[in-house]
Amino acid sequence: MQCRTQQNMNARALGRVCMALAVVMLVLHFPAIDDRAFAQETRSTGGLFQLLFGKRKDSTKSDNSNDDARKNAARRKSSGAAPVESKPKVEKLENARQVLVIGDFMAGGVAEGLQAAFSELPGVVVVDRSNGSSGLVRDDYYDWPGSIGAMIEELNPAAVAVMIGANDRQQLRVDDTSAAVRSDSWSREYKHRVERLARAIAERKVPLIWIGALPFRFSSMSADMLVFNDLYKQEVKNVGGEFVDVWEGFVDENGAFATTGPDINGQAVRLRASDGINLTRAGRRKIAFYAEKPLKRILGDAASPDIARLSPDFLPEFTPDLVPSGPAPVQERTVPISLVDPELDGGNELLGRVAVPGKDLPETPLAGERLAVEGIAPPPKPGRADDFLQRKLPPAAPSPDTEAAPASPVEESVQ
Repeated sequence: MQCRTQQNMNARALGRVCMALAVVMLVLHFPAIDDRAFAQETRSTGGLFQLLFGKRKDSTKSDNSNDDARKNAARRKSSGAAPVESKPKVEKLENARQVLVIGDFMAGGVAEGLQAAFSELPGVVVVDRSNGSSGLVRDDYYDWPGSIGAMIEELNPAAVAVMIGANDRQQLRVDDTSAAVRSDSWSREYKHRVERLARAIAERKVPLIWIGALPFRFSSMSADMLVFNDLYKQEVKNVGGEFVDVWEGFVDENGAFATTGPDINGQAVRLRASDGINLTRAGRRKIAFYAEKPLKRILGDAASPDIARLSPDFLPEFTPDLVPSGPAPVQERTVPISLVDPELDGGNELLGRVAVPGKDLPETPLAGERLAVEGIAPPPKPGRADDFLQRKLPPAAPSPDTEAAPASPVEESVQ
């Protein structure tokens, strides 16, 4: 028994010696292996055994990576972010027409959406000059009516797009006093500042596109934006500009604020950020979609994707008054033709025409006219159902056996 135990101990000792010799031979055979790298590789692979005989494929890690990829794709889909596609960049022309975008932080989103909309048009460049914290109330911070003239002289834009008002729900200084939002004095002063900005653009013969305010998650903010939109629309119309109403594109079927909705392709996406104020990428592209149509109409040939050059003296014609002046032209209505005429007698005159005596009326009235006016029916024709006249019958030939009798009155006529 003791001999067997001693043999087992000797065998284990011999195994340890062999293992130690194997490690020494491995180190001597690979002298260039760094100790730190060897230790790190040994820990990461699970020991010397996997280092010598290879590393087993970790299927769990592969599955986890696939799950992460699926989660990221689902997250992009729910957030409304379109997958990034590599499109060739279109080189803009040297004299490409510029669209100037001004306003607050919402205008910055409009500029980004318009840049995406016109990215493939070589004749159009969108210039973003928005100021995120600006508005029309705090003119001490940034004076838009006083600054827009220098911008137009610098850039000579083909059109100006304005979106402003999200920062204007605050008190306004009127005659060294603070006026509450939407009070009488506040509304008069704010209307005056909107008029100043719109007129400053119109006086420089530049087409104006004013984009209306959006609804917000907070009902009080949305109520103020509705009042602002009515004011913007009236003042922009007075100077000949065009007001673009985008409200319906960002509300649900009940007219309430909507976080999600259809994008420009009709797909349901997230349009607004979690704060209920800002726009997602899909929302910015959608709001630019509303302004894209009037801008393309103003830009004309410059908005063509196939244009190769632009004439250097091109300047879109600005019409300060889109409504024609003077009285509206009188439209003459064509009198309809009656479908229930009492007599289809070949007449070709329209219903309601007044006939001129001696010129239009025939000398002999037509049958239909006599029936409708005088009540005299046309004479019946023989064999027709309305032929009720009595006619004499020819006398019957007498028979040779009987003497001809005088004809009775009944036999003389047939009713």
